[in-house]
Amino acid sequence: MLAGRHMRRKNLAPSTLTARCHMNMVTGCVNAKNRGKCRSTKAAQLRRQRTLKYLEIDRSTANSILGGQNMRYGYYLPTRGPLSEPDAIGEMVGQGESMGFATIVIADHIVFPTKVESPYPYTVDGGFPGQGDALEQLSLMSFVAALTTTSRLVTSVMILPHRNPVMTAKMLATIDVLSKGRVTVGVGVGWLREEFEALHAADFDKRGAVSNEYLEIFKKCWTEDPVSFEGEFYSFQELRCVPHPVQKPHPPIWIGGHSRPALRRAAKYADGWHPVGATAASPLPPPEFQKLMNELKAMTEAEGRSFDELFISLKAPSYDPGVTPAGHDRLPFSGEPGQVVEDIKAYEALGVKEVIFDFRAAGYGETMARMDHFMTKVVPQVN
Repeated sequence: MLAGRHMRRKNLAPSTLTARCHMNMVTGCVNAKNRGKCRSTKAAQLRRQRTLKYLEIDRSTANSILGGQNMRYGYYLPTRGPLSEPDAIGEMVGQGESMGFATIVIADHIVFPTKVESPYPYTVDGGFPGQGDALEQLSLMSFVAALTTTSRLVTSVMILPHRNPVMTAKMLATIDVLSKGRVTVGVGVGWLREEFEALHAADFDKRGAVSNEYLEIFKKCWTEDPVSFEGEFYSFQELRCVPHPVQKPHPPIWIGGHSRPALRRAAKYADGWHPVGATAASPLPPPEFQKLMNELKAMTEAEGRSFDELFISLKAPSYDPGVTPAGHDRLPFSGEPGQVVEDIKAYEALGVKEVIFDFRAAGYGETMARMDHFMTKVVPQVN
């Protein structure tokens, strides 16, 4: 049994019961005296869902469903260790949805060579904060899609050159259909040369150009039928790649990273920018973040696009805990609730519309306690 699995169960609110009931389809109702209430709540939820015409969701409707103009919050889903066991994931995403988190982000690594010289860009010493184990990203996303009803599901980020682009486009479209339009495709070009080599992926030194081409393939596969493509790195003759995604014209594409090539990629191809900040190696304090936003705005307008259409989602992972960036007294989004509130407001004023937090702890109970603390002690002071 999971540590902390029955935490605060007797005090669950009706909204929590609804989310918990979603898990009952897989595990059975966890509380005998609430079984009838669970079934009736779930039935009502399904009746409401049947009234929605979800097969043609346009971008403006999706934005409305996702909460309008209010700040959104998300969390990193564990992909390794005890917290990534099926029951733990099921409990976490159910509780997270009932607490009000809008977004679940899922990382991407397929293999970890035992000898690595490539430096990780988001830690002070360049070491990767993992042990080499990881659930595959899209498989996990499919699992989570079946356990949730409202959570936005984000690849954060998908390493584009690792997978066949047509196969990947089809898998993402399938998950978007099965999740009723909840997929966001966060992408990056990758940093681990040794993983590229192990997977016989595209040339690591050309990964940026390859990624740009794969994004073009995604969009064509999601919007054209039949579809063909002639590129430098990948080509195919006329074929059908249907069904298309539920979201129109396609699932939102977010670009990770804050290098100049990443900003240019976001300006040309993306619906959103999804950088990592709030780490000792990459704190991105408000003045620096503002400069990057100004650059991205200029690049976006140079592409003939409106900068206001970009959704800005900032990630705040828990790397190098206890290490403070040079010239700072603390990491952004750390400290007392009031300090975190001020940080959220500062980045919101710069145009950030969502912050993704890293609540992962050694155990399930502590992880859920962190999520609950954030939603009860921090969020009410922001809104």
